Amino acid sequence: MDREQEDMQFLGLFGIYLESYKIIFNFRRTFSKITLALILPLALIFLAHIEVSEFIFSKIIRTEYQRDRFREGSYRYAKLSDVLSYEWAAFLLVKFAYLTFFLVFSLLSTSAVVYTVASIYTGRDVTFGKVMSVVPKVWKRLMVTFLCAFLAFFLYHVVLVLTIIIWSFTIWNVDIVGPISVVAILILYAVGFVYMTLVWQLASVVSVLEDIRGFKAMIKSRNLIKGKMWIAIAIFFKLNLAMVLIQILFESVVVERGTFGIAGRLGIGFLCLLMLFKLFLFGLVIQTVIYFVCKSYHHENIDKSSLSDHLEVYLGEYVPLKTKDVQLEQFEV
Repeated sequence: MDREQEDMQFLGLFGIYLESYKIIFNFRRTFSKITLALILPLALIFLAHIEVSEFIFSKIIRTEYQRDRFREGSYRYAKLSDVLSYEWAAFLLVKFAYLTFFLVFSLLSTSAVVYTVASIYTGRDVTFGKVMSVVPKVWKRLMVTFLCAFLAFFLYHVVLVLTIIIWSFTIWNVDIVGPISVVAILILYAVGFVYMTLVWQLASVVSVLEDIRGFKAMIKSRNLIKGKMWIAIAIFFKLNLAMVLIQILFESVVVERGTFGIAGRLGIGFLCLLMLFKLFLFGLVIQTVIYFVCKSYHHENIDKSSLSDHLEVYLGEYVPLKTKDVQLEQFEV
C-alpha cells in the first residue's frame, strides 16, 4: 500500500476501490496464483452447483407431475414416489456438498487474501509458497469465527420466527396495522441481516490480523465498522448486485438453454466464471482494505514492524498477532 495509515481514514467509496485495484495490479503474480489455487475452484463450485441443482430439481418437478397422473396407492404411484424420494435425497446431498466445499474454499481464500494484503501493507516480501504455508493455520481461526457467526445468525432467525408467531396470533387480522407490520418486520429483518453480515466479514479479517477470534472478533468488528457503515453497506450491495447479475446471466443462458448454441453457452459460461472469480478476489481485497480504513478512522495505529514479525512463518507455524503487539495508540490527524 502506498498510503500511510493516517491517510486511509479519508478514503471514500471510490478511494477504497482504487486502493484495492492498485494492490491487485501491483502484486498480480501472487494474486493470480492464489486465484488459480483457491478462488477459481470457489467460483467453479458456485456455478456448478447452480447447474446441477437446476438439473435435479427439474427432474423432481417432472416426476411429481407424472406421479399426480396416477391414483394414490397404485403400483405406479408408489414406484414414482420411491423415485421422487431418491431425487430429493440427491438434491439435498448436492446442497450439503456445495455448502461444505464452498465454505472450505471461502475460508481458505479469505485466509490467503487477508494475509497477503497485510504482508503488502507491512512492506514485506510475500510469496505464494509462504502464503499457502500459513493458510491452513489461519483457516482454523476463521472457522471459529464462522461458527460463532453461524450461531448468531441462527439465534437471529429463531427470534424472527418467534416474532412472526406472536404477530400471527395478535395483529394478523387488523385491517391496516397487519400489512404495515409485515413490511416493518421485513425491513427490520433485512437491516439486521445486512448489518450482521458486514460485522462477520470484518470479523474474519480481525481474526487473521489480531489475537482474537469468535465472538470477541465480532465485537471488535462491530466497534471498528462504526463511522464507516454507509460505505461498507454501499460496497456490500454493489458486490452482491454484481454477483446476482452474473448468476442471472448464467442461469438464463447456460442453465436454461437460451437461444444461444452450444458454443455460445460455453462462451457465456466461461465469461461468467471469469467475472465471478475476479469479483470474489476484488471483494476479499476490499474487505481487508476496509479493515485498515476503519482502524485509521478510529485512530488505532498498527505498528508495521510488529505486524510484520507476527506474520512471519517460524518453522512452518503461524504466529498470530498478539494484542500487545498492536499499538492502539492515538495518533494526531
